[in-house]
Amino acid sequence: MTASAPPAPKHARPLGDFKADRRILLLVAMAVVVGSGGAGAAWLLIKLINLVTNLVWFGRLDVASASMAHAARTPWMVVAPVIGGLVIGLMARFGSEKIRGHGIPEAIEAILIGGSRMSLKVAVLKPISSAISIGTGGPFGAEGPIIMTGGAIGSLFAQCFHLSAAERKTLLVAGAAAGMTAIFGTPVAAVLLAVELLLFEWRPRSFIPVTAAAVVSTCWRPLLFGKGPLFPFAAGFELPWWGLLACAGMGVVAGLQSGLLTKLLYGVEDAFERLPIHWMWWPALGGLIVGLGGLVEPRALGVGYDVIGDLLNGHLLAGAVVAILLVKAVIWLGALSSGTSGGVLAPLLILGGAMGWLVGLALPGPHSMWALLGMAAMLGGTMRAPLTGAVFAVELTGDMHMLTPLLAATAGAYAVTVLLLKRSILTEKIARRGQHITREYGIDPYELTRVQEVMIKEVDTLSADLSIAAAVAVLETGRHRIYPVVDLQGRPVGLVSRADALQWRIEGGHKGEQIADLISDASLDVVHPEDVVTRAVDLMLQGGQGRLPVTDPKTGRLVGLVTRKDLLQVRASVTQSEGERRAYFSPTKRPVRV
Repeated sequence: MTASAPPAPKHARPLGDFKADRRILLLVAMAVVVGSGGAGAAWLLIKLINLVTNLVWFGRLDVASASMAHAARTPWMVVAPVIGGLVIGLMARFGSEKIRGHGIPEAIEAILIGGSRMSLKVAVLKPISSAISIGTGGPFGAEGPIIMTGGAIGSLFAQCFHLSAAERKTLLVAGAAAGMTAIFGTPVAAVLLAVELLLFEWRPRSFIPVTAAAVVSTCWRPLLFGKGPLFPFAAGFELPWWGLLACAGMGVVAGLQSGLLTKLLYGVEDAFERLPIHWMWWPALGGLIVGLGGLVEPRALGVGYDVIGDLLNGHLLAGAVVAILLVKAVIWLGALSSGTSGGVLAPLLILGGAMGWLVGLALPGPHSMWALLGMAAMLGGTMRAPLTGAVFAVELTGDMHMLTPLLAATAGAYAVTVLLLKRSILTEKIARRGQHITREYGIDPYELTRVQEVMIKEVDTLSADLSIAAAVAVLETGRHRIYPVVDLQGRPVGLVSRADALQWRIEGGHKGEQIADLISDASLDVVHPEDVVTRAVDLMLQGGQGRLPVTDPKTGRLVGLVTRKDLLQVRASVTQSEGERRAYFSPTKRPVRV
């Protein structure tokens, strides 16, 4: 090789605010298709639920919406949910176990663990099982199943093309957001839910296509479900000066309620785990609980959108609200713990709304206003998505004036749940399957740190014209395991290690040869002082190296060396900055470590 030729570094990614390219346009085009598919799947699921509900409870073939308030309290009210649970257990046992549960944890698992690949079987069986579960009285909503079904549509569509796992994830979440938008008419909340719960990132490559899918679904919604908010509402009440504190207090109450329900849910689930029968039979037992609860309060069965509307419109008495709250909580805990199929958003809205309605009895303003705050707070706290909870309630009702009170309530609930519980109702299920998930977003410190901040500046080197014998002696007795080799101009031309010295000694016959004669002609990976540390990490991974020469970008001269150990300093500095507290105006100015 020519020792005087400086190594040619590999192409570095241009630095900027975002890592985005024109493939976003391709993903947007695909998201338009996925968004339409998600909206269509949502329409089909709602029609299936209505069909099963009408057939089971009213004996008619009809896809119109039906309220469980009109269902007769007969022995059939107990039998029907049991039969539905049995059918779902058989579908899960002999079809796909992934149809069990409320859908969102399964979507998260597919994103983080399964390469965003979902099967056609799940896409077909999930909406059918959910329609059977809800239609036979299951106290669930349609949103969880449609999030999973829409996600499956996006994933299956993505698998037809040569896409990366990250791009498949984008289309999976696009389908989920489109489904949620179609059912509730909440595109902004659907995108926020995607960011806070499903994407695990905030990047243009995912945000823009997911938004496109939600917008497309919004365009389809008037044709499929009608125009306007799902639950039109206007509080028409001006809060007193302390009103926002009361809203935050409402959030605290909802957060405590959420924490209690989460604990009870997994406690009941543990009880099912200890049963000496196969899990296939558990949904039938859950159906028995649902049926017995239905005898007490039939309106607690099914999706319950009519109950949400009545809570917001003031069409319920206190006794009815208490009954719905208690019965809905019991049957929801029993049914969901049994592993049946259904969503959690609608039950959370009802449980939070009922509690807010009751708390509102002691507060100024209409009960319905506090019911809305309870709904949003319960959703934001339980799912650890406060922004989604606030915006969801606004879009659901069309009352923009409630945004600030809603934000105070959801933030209060969020604060309580993150302090009381290590995991949410969604991630706890995943954790029990052996997977750890963190929900905290932050800037990658390796993208902020420059190589010059962590590199070794005083580097011991070997000259390229050094004889092999002399090089072997240095490598065997020196204090380093690997040395950079530089030419006469001080430019790095390679790296040699003790393993190289051992090989040269075993080979023999290198008398009169120099290091430059034996170094490979392959270009040497180098970084520059102004490069971000991520560049060094990428080159180390690509080349399988643990050390990289740092060179002056103009002259090519060696100015430092960065090792894997040096990269750990970045993590150490972040940990130190988070754990060291200092009062800069204190007389002592002594740091406090935690």
